Amino acid sequence: MGALPLVQPAVHATEKATEGHEGARSTASVPKKGERFAFALLGDMPYTRKQEGEYAAVLEDLNEEDLVFAVHVGDTMFDPRPYERNPSIARQPGAKDNYEYVLGTFNSCNHPLISVPGDNDWSDYVEFKEIKADPFECLATVRAMFFPEGRSLGKRQMPVQSQRNDPAHAEYVENQMWDLGGVTFATMHVLGSNDNFERTPELEAERKRRMAANLAWMDKAFEHARDHDSQGLVLIIHANPGFENHWPPSYLGRYFRLFGGVKTPNPPAPTPYDEWVTRLRTHMESWDRPTALLHGDTHLFRIDKPLFGLKSNRPFENLTRVETFGWPDTHWVKITVDPDRPELFIIEPQIVSANLLKHGAS
Repeated sequence: MGALPLVQPAVHATEKATEGHEGARSTASVPKKGERFAFALLGDMPYTRKQEGEYAAVLEDLNEEDLVFAVHVGDTMFDPRPYERNPSIARQPGAKDNYEYVLGTFNSCNHPLISVPGDNDWSDYVEFKEIKADPFECLATVRAMFFPEGRSLGKRQMPVQSQRNDPAHAEYVENQMWDLGGVTFATMHVLGSNDNFERTPELEAERKRRMAANLAWMDKAFEHARDHDSQGLVLIIHANPGFENHWPPSYLGRYFRLFGGVKTPNPPAPTPYDEWVTRLRTHMESWDRPTALLHGDTHLFRIDKPLFGLKSNRPFENLTRVETFGWPDTHWVKITVDPDRPELFIIEPQIVSANLLKHGAS
């Protein structure tokens, strides 16, 4: 892969974006290598009609921040199973007007916006009982609407490369990569709901093709970061890949000791994410720069060091996992890249005041 596009703000888009939006902060300068900058992480929202208002508050909050981009890690719609039990609670998952609503919210962002697909956005529609929705048709819609060639979404757009330029994996336009401030960023289409594992023969075949594309894209990301002397690497997916299934017995035992009456899996059962986690571990064995893995899926805000070296049986100190908030908790995460800090990334949860709960209230 040649040089990736450096982010250059589209001046005409910025002028249009700021017109008529009092207080909009959409003119963040493009950071050079060695300069400090920040971006937003959000995901797993909006699920319900109630959360739509809270999601709007999140967008309003981050629109007031000086950010170079925002990334939504997927699941922009409600799960089809509870939706069918109570259709009044949310917009219909997979419906055209729902996709149009989500796209409108993405393009209301004052900053360039990148996204990755989640299982609620297309693959879970195989679970509908009454409603007819073809997951593959919905995937085609997601790709056509949310992944324009060569650029992000948002009021102020930035250029990106995608896997569409790889003849072996050209359909995976959602796998994107860009350089910013000396850091390499890459997204991969890794889903929740067991990544489609054996749901149907067609979805299982899709999963295998997509996994091959994701592994190839991960290889490209590390190769590019090495070749261009990147200060750090950020990998972005939807799924929680279940790192705990790869923990050494001593660490796993300490973890499960907290759960009364629950035995430690010995060994943990295989998962559809094992191949992806193993490839990541292989790369980390020979990569010493700060690396962040960002995801959603399980809706539990967390920051940890979840991946262990195969030989050392100790966590990789230079890999930090961040899972963002998700339904029903409607907040976001600010990540600052600070080259003056050895760990490179400063991670700060952003609690949106309008979405605070009154704990203890009846």
